[in-house]
Amino acid sequence: MSDTPQAITPSSAASATTSGTASYEDVGDEYLDQRRLRKSAGWILLWALGVGAVISGDFFGWNYGLAAGGFGGLLIATGVVAIMYICMVFSIAELSAALPHAGGFYSFTRSAFGPALGFVNGVADMIEYVVTPAVIVISIAAYMETIFPAVPTPVWWVFYYVVFVGINVLGTNLTLRVGMVVTLMAMAVLVIFY
Repeated sequence: MSDTPQAITPSSAASATTSGTASYEDVGDEYLDQRRLRKSAGWILLWALGVGAVISGDFFGWNYGLAAGGFGGLLIATGVVAIMYICMVFSIAELSAALPHAGGFYSFTRSAFGPALGFVNGVADMIEYVVTPAVIVISIAAYMETIFPAVPTPVWWVFYYVVFVGINVLGTNLTLRVGMVVTLMAMAVLVIFY
């Protein structure tokens, strides 16, 4: 018997399952076990990821909202956004339990609306994954430019892209741990200065 792992493919005689407008071929447990998502984060790291994504607006967006709507307007907007986030989190939790396979929003959309709209959603996700780091790098560079005005802004862009790509290349676990440290630092800044 060979030590080389053998590719396991779905049987051509396997039956198909339909989920919404998408159909899936039923395959054996061994096939699915080889493709199962690896657990790389516990609830604390996932909490830090979510909180870090939300409170980053405290540094970049809230001041504009305060200037445009005043304290009352920003308070109302914050309440509306909080309700939206609560609904979104419960929806994602429900979808993740109902459709426990890789793909996130692409997978949810494909299952509900079919492959064409799943593809559109997947492309939208890819655009988000390209644009979001650019926005973050530009924002960080704007802060760094006020601290070190002699350094040209594009140098900060390249520097932070190299740092972030390096962290991501080293693995999901490190990425989430660095995210937790940054989230805790951001929370400390907010507590100290607000």
